[in-house]
Amino acid sequence: MMKILVDADACPRSALQICFKLGQRHDVPVWTVASFNHNVISDHHVVVGDNAQEADIKVMNLTEAGDIVVTQDWGLAAMILGKGAKALNPIGREFRPETIDFLLEEREVKAKLRRAGGRTKGPQKRTSAEDQRFEKCLEGMLSELGLVRQSELV
Repeated sequence: MMKILVDADACPRSALQICFKLGQRHDVPVWTVASFNHNVISDHHVVVGDNAQEADIKVMNLTEAGDIVVTQDWGLAAMILGKGAKALNPIGREFRPETIDFLLEEREVKAKLRRAGGRTKGPQKRTSAEDQRFEKCLEGMLSELGLVRQSELV
């Protein structure tokens, strides 16, 4: 059964609420995964320790082909795509197999810059346009996957 998995350690509350709303609308369970440092209220919540990457590893282990994963982590998104699931970030950009290599390369370049003492920009304040884009993208993914699932039953 398809599910929405949310890497809830860094997911904005508005995006999480959109996941719950659309999950309920499409009868798709929403699973959240976060360290014990985060207070997340969810019917299907998995608490992990606060070690680096612990939430990402749990999300990866829970993901199956056909699921949708919400994450800001490009590395996790790459692994999710390899499992046959879909991935999108909380501002409504879908991670795609044809662009993920470029994103990972960009991440490495920025990490090298920071290790050398350089600075990179942090995230900007979340906007309502990002909420709308996220909702539209997630709605499209759920509709698309729902149609595929229904056609498999016929």
